[in-house]
Amino acid sequence: MKYAFLSCLLLSVIFFSSCNSCNKPKTDIPVEPVKQVVVNPPTFSADSAYAYTQAQVDFGPRIMNSKSHEECAVWLIREIKKFADTVYVQKFEVTGWDGTKLQCTNIIASINPKASTRVLLTSHWDSRPWADEDTKDKDKPFASAADGASGVGTLIEIARAIRSKPISVGVDLFFNDAEDYGKGGNEDSYCIGTQYWGKNPHVPGYKADFGVLLDMAATRNAVFAREETSSFNAGWVLDKVWTNASTLGYSNYFSNQIFGPITDDHVYINQLTKIPTIDIIHLDHNSRSHTFGDYWHTHADNMDIIDKNTLEAVGHTLLYTIYQYDAEQKPQ
Repeated sequence: MKYAFLSCLLLSVIFFSSCNSCNKPKTDIPVEPVKQVVVNPPTFSADSAYAYTQAQVDFGPRIMNSKSHEECAVWLIREIKKFADTVYVQKFEVTGWDGTKLQCTNIIASINPKASTRVLLTSHWDSRPWADEDTKDKDKPFASAADGASGVGTLIEIARAIRSKPISVGVDLFFNDAEDYGKGGNEDSYCIGTQYWGKNPHVPGYKADFGVLLDMAATRNAVFAREETSSFNAGWVLDKVWTNASTLGYSNYFSNQIFGPITDDHVYINQLTKIPTIDIIHLDHNSRSHTFGDYWHTHADNMDIIDKNTLEAVGHTLLYTIYQYDAEQKPQ
């Protein structure tokens, strides 16, 4: 899963230090309203996103080298082909931190693949093999409903919605693998699929105007703070998405509090591709880990914690942002 960097230094060195005291959200920052184009995107169905999430969980934990992982990959490719124009599949082998040879699959689905103006949406689809943050059965896998399946379910539903009301900009849905096979403070042992893709893009020289990562963005009463890595690398994207969320009435989910930087897939996208990318991720300084929800890396991460209201807030906001960006590219 992701690893929290808790910076205490000035912004210029924010990514090179950590401390336990700085992971708490800072005082809300004033965010000036940004005048943006008003659009009417297609309907996002939370029921549909929930069903796509459930379908992945039904395969069992999606751990590399397992039957459930292979079967879920086949299902995911089949489903996203219904809504995308082109689907790229990257099969690759990497060695995990423990020496295990991992058979991995990245799936990239492109809508309007010939469009030069592009938006990247991403979520990991693998499961962590161990519930190492639980108090029991720490060596056993768990459902990874929020931490993996929910982001993928949201993106599939976004693709379905776009198919119902075509746009001009290109949209790429990147389902990255091997995100959650990491260990402790070894940051680069996480986000393996994204690191591979960043060095071996599905299209040579691939570029997008901006990107959005979804991670644990589907649980009841989730709050998405303004994570500092996102703000540092893609502040304008963060402002656009958060302003749209407020416009649509979802400010109770999208908080203006600043939260310390998180090492997640967006870090490697920003570093390796220079695509300004933000992370919509549930962060909670009052939780057991002081960073992520109490369900994080435990057996409590199952369908019981997935909330359709949260799925709606995130999916609607992203669809609105995509259609707004499409409208902004046209002569006014």
